Amino acid sequence: QVQLVESGGGLVQAGGSLRLSCAASGRTFSSLLMGWFRQAPGKERELVAAISWGGGSTYYADSVKGRFTISRSNAKNTVYLQMNSLKPEDTAVYYCAAERSTSSYVARPEYEYDYWGQGTQVTVSS
Repeated sequence: QVQLVESGGGLVQAGGSLRLSCAASGRTFSSLLMGWFRQAPGKERELVAAISWGGGSTYYADSVKGRFTISRSNAKNTVYLQMNSLKPEDTAVYYCAAERSTSSYVARPEYEYDYWGQGTQVTVSS
């Protein structure tokens, strides 16, 4: 079993930055593929970014490329999402998720993820 706890959400003005963190416990973190999803009101949950177990492979949704950066520290059992140049359309609940996989193919669909955090709210004001 893996427990995931997100932090770092909040209210920010358009153009600002936030860094989300997700701390994992309960299983060898380095064997997990990690992803960040988001869900805006009235919309389906979407994959924003993902990173392979060793950090060598990453994926970004087109809507966040060039603005968001996913990274991980296996020493700290933590994955991060640095969000820059935030836009009002980035407003959503952001979820951290983990999949038991050491594959380098990281653009995995939602249903393949095994563990989920509770989510953290990100609100971007215009």
